[in-house]
Amino acid sequence: MSKAFTFGDMSVQSIVEQEGPFFDLMGFFPSLTPERLAENRAWMEQCGALNKAGEMVLCVQSYLVRTPHHTVLIDSCVGNHKDRPTRPFWHQLRSTTYMDNLAAAGVTVDDIDFVMCSHLHADHVGWNTRLENGRWVPTFPNARYVFSRKELEYWTKENARQEIGAIADSVLPIVEANRADVVTSDFALDDHVRLTPTPGHTVDHVAFLLGRSGKDAVVSGDLIHSPIQARYPQLSMRSDYDPRQSADTRRSFLERCCETDTLVCTGHFPSPSTGKFSRWDSGFRFTPIAG
Repeated sequence: MSKAFTFGDMSVQSIVEQEGPFFDLMGFFPSLTPERLAENRAWMEQCGALNKAGEMVLCVQSYLVRTPHHTVLIDSCVGNHKDRPTRPFWHQLRSTTYMDNLAAAGVTVDDIDFVMCSHLHADHVGWNTRLENGRWVPTFPNARYVFSRKELEYWTKENARQEIGAIADSVLPIVEANRADVVTSDFALDDHVRLTPTPGHTVDHVAFLLGRSGKDAVVSGDLIHSPIQARYPQLSMRSDYDPRQSADTRRSFLERCCETDTLVCTGHFPSPSTGKFSRWDSGFRFTPIAG
């Protein structure tokens, strides 16, 4: 169980659901060449982000944020009982890991005041809901769920054209239960948690600025998936909504965070997924910091 990072009167802590090899690195980053992979393989393996078979090692996790005002869950992983036939490692999970790790952090589902989603992909919305008597109901009964309006409208329209499992079972039931707060991508929850626009991976992906200054920590979501994208910010992953915008967003984000005191809480880097960035030639290097 990861320890919490404390900044004055608030803290942030990773809640892990899964960690392991999920995707072939070359397939995940279509513009990555064999030569560039060979050049970077040693340090990628050493930091645990790549295995010997060339598969990315990823962490699927939420971040639990405690402020004087609220207990907030950022992103909600994959969830149980979800039909994800194209992702066998997420399909019809029956795991206690996520809830066990929430309990180990001293939190129950009743304690969460807000669930905030960086975007609406399957591995960031899954525990929004749970299956109860054949119906999808909010997992966190006392929580408001915060979605970007532009993101929600985009995926609702896409789902109307052809059903998307994660939207149908993990997003729309929240809206139908009147538990959704639909906001702009610069929304401030309070003086400790603010959204900041980071589009490209999806149409209105957001990151989260934490602390009174907004610079104590940042939860990056999926604007960056792997440490190799820090060294080469132009590497966009295969399913980015706008690969060029994604690359521009990533470089801008890394420039802002580089060599500052801001703790970066990445969405999918292998544990420990928290750390800081420094310059590395024309790119950046991630140095993990354990809580």
